[in-house]
Amino acid sequence: MGLIRLYLLIYKMASATLRRRLHHGDVDGRKYERYDATDSETLSEPLLGSSSTDNSRDEYNEERTLEDIWEEERKRQQVHWTLIFSQLIAQWAQWIAKIVFGSGSLFGRFLLPTFGQIGTGGRLLPPPLSMLQEERLRNIKRRIEIPFDGSRMEHQDALRQLWRLAYPQRELPPLKSELWKEMGWQGTDPSTDFRGGGYISLENLIFFAKTYPESFQRLLHKQDGTRAEWEYPFAVAGINISFMLAQMLDLQSGKPSTIAGIRFLGFLEEDEMAFDNLYCIAFQMMDAQWLAKRASYMEFNDVLKSTRAQLERELALDDVSSIRDLPAFNLLYK
Repeated sequence: MGLIRLYLLIYKMASATLRRRLHHGDVDGRKYERYDATDSETLSEPLLGSSSTDNSRDEYNEERTLEDIWEEERKRQQVHWTLIFSQLIAQWAQWIAKIVFGSGSLFGRFLLPTFGQIGTGGRLLPPPLSMLQEERLRNIKRRIEIPFDGSRMEHQDALRQLWRLAYPQRELPPLKSELWKEMGWQGTDPSTDFRGGGYISLENLIFFAKTYPESFQRLLHKQDGTRAEWEYPFAVAGINISFMLAQMLDLQSGKPSTIAGIRFLGFLEEDEMAFDNLYCIAFQMMDAQWLAKRASYMEFNDVLKSTRAQLERELALDDVSSIRDLPAFNLLYK
């Protein structure tokens, strides 16, 4: 049984009495939470005080028997200790996770067959890869290492293609023009914005526009939700997301040794474009985080960190075996 399965089992045990359901509208794992209960778990007392008048409350007290009072107190204590017990179990599960992941113990090796064994330095060792996975991993690594070069015709043509996909009804501007700022480039020359993102970040934007055109257009034109007065620049945000994904998936090392990276290797078996598809999900997720936090330009890095954290949580879910299994995949519009 993998560690994630163990964690889920512990959590389900703790929530047998009180279920804390986190809906996907809670994109940060903290806001917009609400408690829900099944018929068999319904609380028998209101969570807030009664709105009755003092007189009716006095009459009610007179009619209650000693047994009723004790029963009410027992129920109140039951709810109180259930909440405390649930919190303790969650903390205990996190403590166990730190022990297992932070050591190369035999216990950790037995618990982590899904993600591989623990190697030196507490890093996970990925399971053996098929020839197809190896080939696709090498291809992604090769793409990541290609810097954007504004002097190469291939890269110039890719920028022109992105413009045509973004604004199909508009005339193509020169490669240096004020019009590029409308797409979210910081200057008149988009080639100066790539830096660490490399050519793959431009490929990611083109893939997004071609594969999920409705989502791409909605994000480009900021059509969802109540927007900030100082919005994030679309194109530059996309470059940052490409860079964040490469780091999160540990693609610049020999082989990924994080849970997210090892799970991603599994995706490569059936999806050659797994990195690009994950990019589209991450971009849509980032915008959802942005709206939920009511963020503005200066908070972009914090939003990106929250996006990474949520994506890592989804990649660690035990029942995720493909990109389409990720809960955030449902955010995308075709």
